[in-house]
Amino acid sequence: LCYITLLLILPACFVLSSSKMRACLFAIAAISSMGASSAFHSSRNSASAPPSFLLSIRGGANEYEAKFEGVKASVIEKAANKIEEARRKIVDEGTIIPDFGAKADAICSAAIEEFAKSAPSEAEGSASSSAYARKLQELESSLDAPLQVLYLRQLTLLREQALSSYKSASKASDASDYEAMLAADSQFLRAAESSTRKSSSWTYEADRSHLQSIMSEFATTHKKLTETQVKSSQQQSTAMQFLQHQQQMIQQLQMQLYGQSSPWNVGVAYRIPDTNFNLQGSYQQGRANLQLSCVPDEYAPMLGPNGFTNGVGPGNLG
Repeated sequence: LCYITLLLILPACFVLSSSKMRACLFAIAAISSMGASSAFHSSRNSASAPPSFLLSIRGGANEYEAKFEGVKASVIEKAANKIEEARRKIVDEGTIIPDFGAKADAICSAAIEEFAKSAPSEAEGSASSSAYARKLQELESSLDAPLQVLYLRQLTLLREQALSSYKSASKASDASDYEAMLAADSQFLRAAESSTRKSSSWTYEADRSHLQSIMSEFATTHKKLTETQVKSSQQQSTAMQFLQHQQQMIQQLQMQLYGQSSPWNVGVAYRIPDTNFNLQGSYQQGRANLQLSCVPDEYAPMLGPNGFTNGVGPGNLG
């Protein structure tokens, strides 16, 4: 309509005066802008308004997703009590839970079964089915994450236990370090296998490799220490042999200088009565030694006539 009006007005503008022609052009511009504005608003409203069937589908999907989310939250809250009990044993108490993998599988399976029973029935269409599958996957992931953290902590406890067994076996028995390493690795492998969920991506290969590297380093250090002790013993034995050889040479020189030595070693001590003089004599390896010393007699007041004691002292107390 606007464009038809323009076509009717435009020829008349050329026969008018200049002032009237200017007013006519202003009117044409105003009509043109009004037409463009109305066309723009019409196209925008038609593009932004979604069809009614799209609104119905989107609303249904949101409704089912909200219901599935509520059921998922309820199931996770119930399973969190069992996970917290396992966390208290493994993390707080440092206790290894036997067959942790089977127990973790049981927690996840029970939660999935409860979600399947409590979830609303699926409506026809791919929207509700995809929402159900997505929430089921989110549920398993939400339970698997904290259980895997406890699994990694339990692997650390199992690694420390196997390493302690290896050290005890290598020190307490005559078995070689290689046999002790095999026994410790087998112990860790059995315990780690029973702690792993069967239907998961959990793995213990990194912890097993770490355990093997630690045992290898310990065996290398122990071997070096043993070799050092053997070398030290050999050096001490060599030193003792050298000293014995030197002693034999000294004895041979003494025999050459003083002749054959006597096998007797005799020592005698005598105190001269009523004096402080003490006479000591000794005979050792064919040589005699005589010493005269002046030592006060501390028990002189206790001696009576003919050397009998007047009291009991530590020298004659038996």
